[in-house]
Amino acid sequence: MNDFLNKLERRFGRFAIRNLMYYIIVIYAVGAVIGLINEEFYWTYLSLDVGKVLHGQVWRLLTFLLEPYSFTSPLSFLFLVIELSFYYYVGRNLERAWGAFRFNLYYLSGLLFNILAAFVLYFVFGDMIYPIGISYISRALFMAFAVLFPDVTILLYFIIPVKAKWLGYLYGAFLIFRVVACFLSGTSAGITLGIAILLAVANFLIFFFSTRDYHRISPAEIKRKRQYQRQVNQANNVVNFPRHRCTICGRTERDNRDLEFRFCSKCEGDHEYCLDHLYTHEHIKTYISPEES
Repeated sequence: MNDFLNKLERRFGRFAIRNLMYYIIVIYAVGAVIGLINEEFYWTYLSLDVGKVLHGQVWRLLTFLLEPYSFTSPLSFLFLVIELSFYYYVGRNLERAWGAFRFNLYYLSGLLFNILAAFVLYFVFGDMIYPIGISYISRALFMAFAVLFPDVTILLYFIIPVKAKWLGYLYGAFLIFRVVACFLSGTSAGITLGIAILLAVANFLIFFFSTRDYHRISPAEIKRKRQYQRQVNQANNVVNFPRHRCTICGRTERDNRDLEFRFCSKCEGDHEYCLDHLYTHEHIKTYISPEES
């Protein structure tokens, strides 16, 4: 996968949009303004209605990104600013990590997969407006960020410090729960919606599974690690075996690190003694001459 992306980048990298997240945030902000002024205008003329796209309103393939923001209270303005600032931070860091071309490709693929999901739902259920919107495009951005920067601390609501990986796990658990619930419903509507959700985050799934190190879980790698561990254990056993042992008292350097050992030149064979017994032991002889007997 990485080689394929490198080839694409060499060929099309010059067309990449730098600081793409800035333009995306502007689009989201314009959508919020449209929703504040006249939300019905979006659903009538801009939303991802595949039936109308097939009748010539192709601009909807892009304008559905102008999805309105729900202003339920005066604090909604503050939450909107926080959300837009947060996703700008996420997108900019992804672009720094990947480069402009790969970030462009990631976001564009998310857009295309969401359009594909809309077409799947349309051909199953008939005339309908895409119900998922841009929420999974944004979630796919954050989940990629959580994979690349798992230990970055995020202040939730500017108060609660949470590492990105835990929020990523939360998003992932929510995604799995919703997809499983859709498939377990047993209805064609539920199964189709589950497929649509998977398509909506397919860009993240492709990124995640293509960047895993499968070599470490291959049978050959597992066998190699086991052999290496056995060799390490054998080496440790050799290292832990005492190198010095007193012939008289049997003490070793493991009994007392301050013990010193010497070989006796008058004993026949390799006999080692601690300093307490070096000069007091009885010399070992394997052969006794007639003069000594």
